[in-house]
Amino acid sequence: MSDEEDKAIVYVQTHGVDEPGKSATPFFLAAAAAAMDIEASIYFTMGGATLLKKGVAEEVMIKRGEGGQSLRFFMDQALELGVNFYVCQPSLDLHDLTMEDLIGGVEMIGGAAFNSMALEADAVISF
Repeated sequence: MSDEEDKAIVYVQTHGVDEPGKSATPFFLAAAAAAMDIEASIYFTMGGATLLKKGVAEEVMIKRGEGGQSLRFFMDQALELGVNFYVCQPSLDLHDLTMEDLIGGVEMIGGAAFNSMALEADAVISF
């Protein structure tokens, strides 16, 4: 049994479109965890929910070396590696969003579900 087997990390994304420079790190780290066969999830709450709105992440540019990639590139990479995306239901209400407004691959959960997920995870990291 490897050290990574059955490990889980939950990343909490609180930064949204109003702070694009702080929005990319959870995607990088979650993708890396998934590539290491660690169960990785990102929970979008507060402003973080705004990043999930269709068309938004394509407009957020993340500098990488000389060029840049859109945040959507890194979101897609994380999703393709099996990272789970969860959104806080009250945060959708806060930003007048519905599930239909969001990109695919996102599941809505409430506070109790998040708390259970956090208690079961080996680590919870907040951004």
